[in-house]
Parts: sequence; C-alpha cells; structure tokens
Amino acid sequence: MSAHRPNVVLRRTMPLLAVLTAGLMLLTGCSLTAGSGNSAAEPGMTSGADKAEPVTPYDVTPLIKPNGKYIGVALEGVPESLKAVSPYKEKIGKQPNVLEFYSAFGDGFDTSGVRRIYQTGALPFIAWEPFKPSLKAIADGTQDAYIKKYARDLVQLNLPVAISFGHEMNGDWYAWGRTKATPAQYVAAWRHIHDLFQDAGATNVIWVWTPNVITPMPNVGLKQYYPGDAYVDWAGMIGYYALTGPHTFDTLYGPTMDQIRTFTKKPIFIAETAAQEGQRRRADVDDLFDGVKAHDDVLGFVWFNIPKRADWRIEISPLALAEYRKRATDPGFGFDIRKQ
Repeated sequence: MSAHRPNVVLRRTMPLLAVLTAGLMLLTGCSLTAGSGNSAAEPGMTSGADKAEPVTPYDVTPLIKPNGKYIGVALEGVPESLKAVSPYKEKIGKQPNVLEFYSAFGDGFDTSGVRRIYQTGALPFIAWEPFKPSLKAIADGTQDAYIKKYARDLVQLNLPVAISFGHEMNGDWYAWGRTKATPAQYVAAWRHIHDLFQDAGATNVIWVWTPNVITPMPNVGLKQYYPGDAYVDWAGMIGYYALTGPHTFDTLYGPTMDQIRTFTKKPIFIAETAAQEGQRRRADVDDLFDGVKAHDDVLGFVWFNIPKRADWRIEISPLALAEYRKRATDPGFGFDIRKQ
C-alpha cells in the first residue's frame, strides 16, 4: 500500500485478562462488542471498530507533481451521477483521471459524489463558485461556520480533492470578478478559507488558483490576484480554442504562462479548455496535446465537454474525436491517481 494512502492504525494485542474475559462472555451467552472483525477499511472510510481510532491523513504530494499528465473532463450530471463517465471513456479510449464539477459556495460538500469519483481512479476537482455572499463578507468571517463544516467533511472523507475557488476572477463576467470585487478582497477571502481548512486539518486539498487567460484583458495584472505560494498548489488557467482569436498553444496560453512565471514557479494546470466546432477543431486538439506534452511544468488539462454558449462536446465532431482518441493513447497522458 502506498505511503500516501490512509492507513488505519493497528489495534494493540489484547492483554491476557481481556482474552479470558471475552471467552467467559461467550460461554455465558453474552456477545462481544459489535464491529470486532479485522477487515481492512476502504480509503476514505473507517470500519465500525475503527471509528474512534486515528487515520493517516491522505498525502496529496504525489498528485501535486505526478509522474504523468492529467487528462480530465467536465461532464453533465457529475458528481450526483457518473453515468456519463463510461460512455465518454469509450469515446476517447481512456479513463479520465480528473473529473471536474461546479458547486456554488453555500452548497454542502458532496461526500458520496466525491467518493464515487475517486473510486474511478480520478481526482475530484471542485470549481467552488462564490456567487454569494460577497468576497468581503467571506473574508470578514460571516461564513466561517459553513466553511468549517465543509473542511470537517473533507477531513472525515480523507480522500484527495482539488478545489478552485472563484475561478476567472480577473474577468468581468462573474459576481466575484474584477468589476464586482477588488483583488485585495479576492486574496483575503482565499487566504481566510485556506487558513480555516488548515486549522481543521484538511490537508488533503490541492488548491488550484485559476485565472482566465489574459488575452481578452491584457492590462489586468495577475499578480495582484495571487494569494501567495503558501496558499496555492497549482497555478491554473482557463482558455478555449475559439473560432476567432488565438488558436495555438503558444498564443492562447503563452502570455498568461509568461506572466505567471514572473511571480511563482508552481505547476500549471489547464482547468478548463475545449475547441469550438469548425474546420480547425481537429488541429486544435492536436495543438492542445502537443503543447501540454512539450511543457514539463504543465500538468494536464480538463476538457469542458458540456454545451454552454457553444457545443464543446468532443463527440459532435467525428474527425476531432478520432484525433483526440489517437492522442489519448499516449501513455504519458492518464494514470490512476490511487496508484501514484
């Protein structure tokens, strides 16, 4: 069993008096305490007998800098249902090892859904969206009870989870974006949440800071939104191959990567991408795989396979899907996170 997997602390050998007492109880028809079986607990779960016993916190370090590349996806219905995952796997010919989903700030932590994702060999990735209350209110502590409960649920589950709080904060299209909140308020809210998680012992979180690529707003500096290396594990990016605008890895992601590298050396993860349907889509798929493979510090990507303002689903373009499937056969992409 890998060192980073949760291990239930072994029980001490029962002293002789306890053994004799147990035998006497059996002879007199009394039963022993329930849950005395010795079956191993599943990761993220404890057996009845082990409820009060400590477990080793899940070590996410091997997942922060893995040996292979992530090939992830966002699918409709996840995590309430994973019925879309198997058909998608069949289409691309590989099990995705990141499953991203979107959760509004204020919603409860979906323990069952996250566990189901992990059991497929994929990293659960939560895009945590603070539509309300304001970032200032979060930083001021008005939501501490909710945040602490969320963190405690994560600790109890004891499985790896990636969280991106307030993605695309440098844009102007979200309630927490640059026209609704200041960079200082964003940083303060992020740090406050992170500190509460740390206090709760929720060290099984990979913190993903995720601005939009800077091409649409080149004059909005990213450093002012950065919470600091002590608060971030991955420097993410969100950027799509559209019919107009940048259409190569270097022109779409390069300027953002260059700016990020002026203030942090954290690994980079493309938290959302896809290519718009059109004649260039097959080439865009090639370019994405080539770009991720060429950069050692880019850990992988999540393909947004959901219709939203455009139909980003890879399966609607047979040639692009065939290319995606061919490129996904590369053994450098995809790995079972449970075996890292």
